[in-house]
Amino acid sequence: MVDGAPSTTTIFGQDGGAVVRRSILPGGVRVLTEAMPGQRSASIGFWVGVGSRDEASGQHGSTHFLEHLLFKGTRRRTALEIASAFDEVGGESNAATAKESTCYYARVLDTDLPMAIDVIADMVTSAVLDADELEQERDVILEEIAMDGDDPTDVAHEHFVASVLGEHPLGRPIGGTPEAIRAVARDSVWEHYRRYYRPSELVVTAAGGLDHDVVCRLVLEALQSAGWRLEEGTAPVPRRSTAAAEIIGRPGLTVVKRQVEQANVIVGCPSITATDGRRYVMSVLNAVLGGGMSSRLFQEIREKRGLVYSTYSFASAYADAGYFGLYGGCAPAKVPQVLALMDTELAKLAEHGVTEEELRKAVGQLSGGIVLALEDTGSRMSRLGRAELVSGEFQDVDETLTQIRSVTADDVRELAAQLASAPRTVTVVGPFDETETFGL
Repeated sequence: MVDGAPSTTTIFGQDGGAVVRRSILPGGVRVLTEAMPGQRSASIGFWVGVGSRDEASGQHGSTHFLEHLLFKGTRRRTALEIASAFDEVGGESNAATAKESTCYYARVLDTDLPMAIDVIADMVTSAVLDADELEQERDVILEEIAMDGDDPTDVAHEHFVASVLGEHPLGRPIGGTPEAIRAVARDSVWEHYRRYYRPSELVVTAAGGLDHDVVCRLVLEALQSAGWRLEEGTAPVPRRSTAAAEIIGRPGLTVVKRQVEQANVIVGCPSITATDGRRYVMSVLNAVLGGGMSSRLFQEIREKRGLVYSTYSFASAYADAGYFGLYGGCAPAKVPQVLALMDTELAKLAEHGVTEEELRKAVGQLSGGIVLALEDTGSRMSRLGRAELVSGEFQDVDETLTQIRSVTADDVRELAAQLASAPRTVTVVGPFDETETFGL
C-alpha cells in the first residue's frame, strides 16, 4: 500500500451517471463522495457520530456548545478569517447538532472545494475553545433557548419528546436546558471535544463536481497538517447498537401553562427505530394520515371543520428508539374536540386501513419528494452521512423508490394498529391550569 492511500474503496453506480465511492483512510477516517457530472458546485460535510444523547453527566449541552465554538477560532484562524474564507467566494457554511450526530458543512464552487476542506478540517481538529469566547457564546445559546421557549410549538414538541421517551437520553433537548448551559464548565466541553473529535469517529462526505481521490488526498493532508495521528490499519469506531431500547415513558396527559392565544396539542407514543424494516411503511402512513393538504388530518380537522390552522403527523427514528405523533394548533376551547378527532383518525386507519387511491397518492408524494430533494448537492452529501452513521448501507434512489412502492395497504393498517394500541402520551401547551383534563 502506498503511504496514506485509502485501505478500502467501494463503488456504487448511481442514477444520472453519478458515482458513489467510499474509502477508509489511515486513522479510520471514512470518506464518502458522490460525483455528479455537470455540477459546478460541491457540498462537503465533516460528521462526528456524537449528539446530545452521548453527553455524560456534567456535560449536558456540550455538543451544541461545540457547534458554536468551532466557528470561533483555531490555532491557525480567527473567527473572522473562518467566516471570510467562505464569504469571499460566495460560499455557505454552517453546522447542525442532532441527538446522534454533529455535522459541519459548506457549499462552494467546485474550484473552491480544497479551501472548504482545509477550513472545516482546521475547525474540527484545532479549535481552541477560548474561555472568553465560551462565556460570550454561553449567553448566545441561552438567548437561543429562550427564543425557542417563546415558541409554544417548540415547547409542545420538547415536552412531548421528554414525556414519550422518559429517562432515555434521547428525551433530552438537543440544545440543553438553561440550567445545564449555565452550569457546564469549559473543561467539561473540552473533555467532550477531545473524546469524540478524533480520526476513528470522523466521517467526511461530499457531493457535486469533485474527484473522489482528490477529496481523499485533501482530507488526509489537512488532518495530517493539523497533527492528528493517522495510523495505518486503524478501524472506524463501531456504529451504535440498533437493538431496540426498552422505553419507559410517561403516558398520559401533560399540561404546560402558557398565556397564548392558540393551544398546541400533540398526541403520540414510542415508535420504530431508524433501521426497522417498516420505516418505509411509516413514511406511507405519515403521508396518508398527516403528510399534506390532502391528508386525513388536514381534511377532517381543518378543511371540513375549521378547527385548526395547522395539523400534521410526524415520526422520528434513532438507533434504538423512536416516536410518532399527531399535532394540532387550535383555539383553547377546541382542544377536547381536536384531541378526539386525532384519536378517531388514527383508530380508523388502524381498523380499516387505507384505500388504493390513498396508497397511490402517498407513494407518488413520497417518490416525488425524494427525487426532488436530491437535486442539490447538499441533500446528497447529507444522505451519504446519515447512511454511513446509521447503518453503513447505502441505497440508491431507484432502490429506495422500489421499497416505497412495495408498501401494501395491509402493511399500513398493521403498523397503524400497533401505534393505536400503544400507551398514549398527550401534551397540551396553552392557557390552562395544570390540573385540566380535557375530558380524557
